[in-house]
Amino acid sequence: MTDTPKPTSTSPSMPSNANESSADGKLMHLPIADQLAIDIIDGRWIVGGNITLEDIQNRFGVSRTVARDAARYLEAADAVTIRRRVGLVAQDPSAWAALNPQVIQWKLHSSQRKQELMSLTELRLAIEPAAAAGAATRASLDVRAKMPVLAMEMRRHGEAGDLEPFHDLDIEFHSMLLRNSGNELFASLAPIVATILRGRVEINMYPSRPSPSALDAHDAVADAVWKGDAELARKGMHDIVDEVSKVIAAR
Repeated sequence: MTDTPKPTSTSPSMPSNANESSADGKLMHLPIADQLAIDIIDGRWIVGGNITLEDIQNRFGVSRTVARDAARYLEAADAVTIRRRVGLVAQDPSAWAALNPQVIQWKLHSSQRKQELMSLTELRLAIEPAAAAGAATRASLDVRAKMPVLAMEMRRHGEAGDLEPFHDLDIEFHSMLLRNSGNELFASLAPIVATILRGRVEINMYPSRPSPSALDAHDAVADAVWKGDAELARKGMHDIVDEVSKVIAAR
C-alpha cells in the first residue's frame, strides 16, 4: 500500500496543467518534482513514505516517461531514493544536498522559508565579507573599476523604484565579488548567492524599495574595492548582510 501525498497547489512553479509546463514537453517533469519536494518539506509526504510512478502519473496526468524523469530529478538531489517494487521513498530534508540551488529553491518556497533564509544568511555573513576583502586586493583593475559603476546603477534604479533591474544588478554585484575574491571556494558559491537573492524576491521577503542604508553600504563596498581597502570592504559587506539578517528576523 502506498502512502500517496495529498494534492496541493502550494508550489509557485506548479502550472495549472502539468502538460503545459513547457512548449516542447522536455521540461514537464520539473514542476512535478518541485511540488513533490515541497510536499516532503511541508510534511504532506511523510519521510519514509513511498509513492509509485503510477501515483505520479495519476496525480499529475502525465506519461510514465515524465513521471520517471521527475523521480530521477528528485533522486539526484537526495530528496528520494528509488527502490524496485517500492517506488520513490521520501528522505529527510536535513539529508538533502543543502547547497544545491534547486534544494534551496524548494525550501524557500515551502513553509520552512524563514528558517532557510536565516541559515543562508548566516552562511553569507561567514563568506561574503571575506570575499569582498579578497576582491579588494586580488581582483583585476577592470573588475575593481566596475564595482562603483554597479553601485551607482543600483542606487539609480533603487531610488526610482525600478526593482527588476535593481535586483539583476544586485545579483551581479555580489556574484562579481565572489567570483573575483581570489578564492575558488568562494567563487563556487556565486550561483548559490544568486539563488538566495532571487528567491527572496520571489517569495516577497524583500523590501518593496531598498533602504538608503543598504544603498549606502553597497556604495561603501564598491568604493573600498576600487581603492583596494580590504578592511573597509569587509566591514561594508558585513553591514549589508547583517541588515538582511535583521530584516528576516523581524518578519
